[in-house]
Amino acid sequence: MSASNIPFTVAGGVVLVTGAAMGMGRLYALRAAREGAAVVLLWDVDAEGLARTAGEVRALGARAVPRQVDLADREAIAAAAQDCRSEGPLALLVNNAGIVRGAHFWDHHAEQDIALTMDVNALAPMYVTHAFLPEMMADGGRPRRILNVASAAGTVANPRMSVYAASKWAVIGWSDSLRLELEQQGYHHLKVTTFCPSYISTGMFEGARGPLLTPLMTPEDAVGRAWRAAQAGQPQLIAPAAARLGKVLRGILPVRAWDFVGGKVFGIYSTMDKFTGRAAGTSSKAGSR
Repeated sequence: MSASNIPFTVAGGVVLVTGAAMGMGRLYALRAAREGAAVVLLWDVDAEGLARTAGEVRALGARAVPRQVDLADREAIAAAAQDCRSEGPLALLVNNAGIVRGAHFWDHHAEQDIALTMDVNALAPMYVTHAFLPEMMADGGRPRRILNVASAAGTVANPRMSVYAASKWAVIGWSDSLRLELEQQGYHHLKVTTFCPSYISTGMFEGARGPLLTPLMTPEDAVGRAWRAAQAGQPQLIAPAAARLGKVLRGILPVRAWDFVGGKVFGIYSTMDKFTGRAAGTSSKAGSR
C-alpha cells in the first residue's frame, strides 16, 4: 500500500507548530500530543508562554521541544530549523503564527506594521516550509501534512485590514500553488491544506464582530475543523459556511454590487470598527494567535 492510501496520523511522528505559546497554536500542540505525536516542536518569541505550553505537552506524554524564534527574522528561522532537523522529517507542519494591526492603511507604520505583518504572516510560512520541505518530500514512507493557517480575510477586502488581508491573500496563493506543485510532481504522500477561518475568539481580534450569519468561532472549534481537514488532505477549508458564501458572491457580482451586499447586507466592511486587539504587552512578535 502506498503512503498516499494510508490514513494520516501524527502518532509516533514529529510535529512543528509556530505561534505555539498561546491561543490556537497552543491547542494545535496539545492536539498533536493527544494524538500520540512523539515530539512536538514549539516555536514562538514568547519564552514564558512556550514554557507553559511545553509543560502541558509533556503532561500528555509527548516530548516537547520549545524554541524561542522571532518569525520576522529569516536567519532565526534558518537557525532554528537547522537545530530541529535532527528530530527527523515532520509528520505535520502547522504554520499558525500570525499578527494583525487593525487600522486604516495610512495609520500603519512602515516597519512596525507593514513590514512586520508581511514578514510574520506571509513570508515566515514560506521560509519555515522551505526549510523542512526537502525531508518531508524525500521520506514517502508515511503520509505527511502541511497546514497553513490563512484567513477568510484573504478572500474578501475589508477596511482596517488592508495589510493583514494582503498577507493572507499571499498565503492562500502560495499555499494552494504549493499543493498543486506537489501533486503534479507525484509527491502524493505530502498534502497541503489551507485553512481560512473567519474571526476567532482568541483575543487577537478583540473588539471585532462577525458579519451577518458569521458568529465568532471558538479556538477549539477552529482547531478541530482545521485538524480534521488536514488529516483528510482537504485542499482548502473556509469556515464557517457563511464565509464561503462571501467568497462565492464576491466572485460573481460586479464590484459595486458586492460592495453593497458585503458592506450593507452582511456588514463585512464594519466588522473592524471597534477592534482593539490584545492588551498592550500581550501580543507576540512571533504571532501567537
